[in-house]
Amino acid sequence: MALSMCKLPTLQVHSASSLGAKPECVAAARSSLGKLNVGFLSTSGSGSVTQFASVKVSSGTSRRSLQVCAATSPTAAPSSDVKDGRDDRVVQIHTVEEFDAAIKNAGKKLVVVEYAGLKSKNSRNIYPAMVDMSRTSQNAVFLLVMGDETEETKELCKRAGIEKVPHFAFYKNQEIVHEEAGITAEQLEGDVLYYGDTDAPIHQLHSRTDFEDLLRKHKTDDKLLVIDVGLKNCGPCVKIYPTFIKLSKRMADTAVFARLNGDESEDCEALVKLMGVVEVPTFLFVKGGKLLGRYVGSGRGSLIGEILRHQGVQVT
Repeated sequence: MALSMCKLPTLQVHSASSLGAKPECVAAARSSLGKLNVGFLSTSGSGSVTQFASVKVSSGTSRRSLQVCAATSPTAAPSSDVKDGRDDRVVQIHTVEEFDAAIKNAGKKLVVVEYAGLKSKNSRNIYPAMVDMSRTSQNAVFLLVMGDETEETKELCKRAGIEKVPHFAFYKNQEIVHEEAGITAEQLEGDVLYYGDTDAPIHQLHSRTDFEDLLRKHKTDDKLLVIDVGLKNCGPCVKIYPTFIKLSKRMADTAVFARLNGDESEDCEALVKLMGVVEVPTFLFVKGGKLLGRYVGSGRGSLIGEILRHQGVQVT
């Protein structure tokens, strides 16, 4: 079974079948440590997390590399021009100074940068999708750099290491959180939702304290907690997230949805180890302060089925 690899420097690649997971496209994590003990989730009476049933994880290594390629089979409708007057929310950047100022002024908002080309058909094809998203995404800033426009825009592309267009870079707090090339309009939309949608009714967990507070808050109600454990750079995590958002809105009366990125901080990394998560995305199902089960994978139908099953709905 082929696995989609995602980077988390404290975990080792394991097959989905070794965890009893369904054969879905699973993002796995690699370890740069010698050995590591991780345990399955348990909660004390106060809602805090304790460790039991430890399992040993072997060592491994991982190195990040960026492959830049032309976009393939974009789903957006073609446009005769990359800039056509319909895109007032997409800011075209002409100089290094303009670029740096735009990134800084965005504050905590997601910044989506498209590096495009005047003569690039793929740039023209994907651009209308970016325009549409700029109109509906209030928590994101959209920038366009025409790499072959002037010497200054060529310098911007050189500084970013761009070899082929279209190429997308995603910034948060003036730092790159994700880069991707050769993507479709659907994939671009998923990236924007994954890295920038703060309006969805999903609890963003940034620490162990956040996690334990959530457990305590919902320990006595009848709602199912669905916790999405992923990584910042993880294709399958991005793929399933739009479905996760839709479910959080449709099931707001019966379930609570939360997300934790295991590589966000050392605290989150330690929590992921404690919960025994060795592959992402992993979805944890908690009710009454107890772990009912987990689903490892990015299958939309399988995730929905697992949620319904843990809510007591018979799934055939």
